[in-house]
Amino acid sequence: MDMQTWRDARAQATDATESIRAALAALGVPESAWSSVRPVVTHSGQAYVHLGMIRADAVEQIAEALRVPSAS
Repeated sequence: MDMQTWRDARAQATDATESIRAALAALGVPESAWSSVRPVVTHSGQAYVHLGMIRADAVEQIAEALRVPSAS
């Protein structure tokens, strides 16, 4: 992979990481619960966000925020 591909993927992964960090902070999840969230670029140039281990109570908050209310 060339350096520009890596830089582009890193920028995408970093932006996504900052987005999820901001969302978690807005939910009131303490930083200590998601401090392992970090950007990752694979050897093939794919951008990922590694979430790492997140406390169970924080995952419950995240799951609740992601649930879409049923249209009953």
